[in-house]
Amino acid sequence: MAPATTTLVESEESGSLILAATGEWLVETAADLDRRLRGIEAPKGRRVTLDLAGINRLDTAGAWLLLRTEHDLMARGNTVEMRNLRPSFEPLIDQVRTAGFVPPARHPRPAHHTIAGFIARIGEISLGLIARAYSILGFFGVVCSTALRVACHPRRLSMTAMVAQMEQTGVNALPIVSLLTFLIGVVIAYQGADYLRFYGLESYTVQLTGASILRELGVLLTAIILAGRSGSAFTAQIGTMRVNEEIDAMRTIGLDPVEVLVLPRLFGLVLTLPMLTLCANFMGIFGGGLTAWSQLGIGIPQFLTQLSGIAPWSFWIGMIKSPFFAVVIALIGCYEGFQVAGSAESVGRLTTLSVVEAIFLVIVIDAGFSIFFSALQI
Repeated sequence: MAPATTTLVESEESGSLILAATGEWLVETAADLDRRLRGIEAPKGRRVTLDLAGINRLDTAGAWLLLRTEHDLMARGNTVEMRNLRPSFEPLIDQVRTAGFVPPARHPRPAHHTIAGFIARIGEISLGLIARAYSILGFFGVVCSTALRVACHPRRLSMTAMVAQMEQTGVNALPIVSLLTFLIGVVIAYQGADYLRFYGLESYTVQLTGASILRELGVLLTAIILAGRSGSAFTAQIGTMRVNEEIDAMRTIGLDPVEVLVLPRLFGLVLTLPMLTLCANFMGIFGGGLTAWSQLGIGIPQFLTQLSGIAPWSFWIGMIKSPFFAVVIALIGCYEGFQVAGSAESVGRLTTLSVVEAIFLVIVIDAGFSIFFSALQI
């Protein structure tokens, strides 16, 4: 196999530098060619001509090196022209150019332990977060358009799949939600009674416990539990299907993965989270009532009388939040599942990430609701 050679000849007639490429530009000779091409020193602003008449054989690696050289010279301000390329090589050059094999020129990253490196790292993280938010917003738009299409043809929605998701996310989650909210009600009543007793206001423990659970803790704890339980399950299930190429198979036979996988999970969670919130509110107040009876001697009639003094909006505020939390948990769980890229490690990493993102967004939305209702003086 003849070695590939490159020469750089300055043409006085045309006023340009001519890079005459000869030999075999293949992957076997790519290392030597890369070293030669990186040593080219063309004056800035000078016209450079790549004469490719002498190339006998060319593969993807050789085409990439030619296009990279063209890109680097143009980035330095040179005018570059390729000429005398064999017609049989033109489709390969066009394919490599279209596929985007030529990377853009990149500036060296500052050292991470310097101030410039620290600022650069913050910038990279910020741009990554913006890109991720944009991607999630785009996924939300796809889900909304698919939901509108299904609304026009309701029979396309699989009721069996939706009921199965309601069982998994609602019925199966009922014991853990009930237990945790019951214990939280006990804790709030205990702590509130101890604190209010110092001011002689221990009778207000019932109002404190009821308002805290109905307005915030009932729905918030339920959403966090489902984010860790159901949101992670959505990511793991869809991610495993991505690894096994089942989603590609769905597209091949004409099925829409968003319609088949996302909508049943989304609608199922939207329907079950308010019901779980209602159960959580009851169990939390029940735990607080037991504590008030055992520690403060407040009987059931007195407890219910004091509980009725809480504004009715306290109950509805928590119920209004629940569908929004359900949408966020389901969308994040399904979105991260579709981001899985062909490995078990990716499934685990994105499952963890989906839980973190869902809990973060739930708390952010809850803070927004708090500000909104406070502005309305509700």
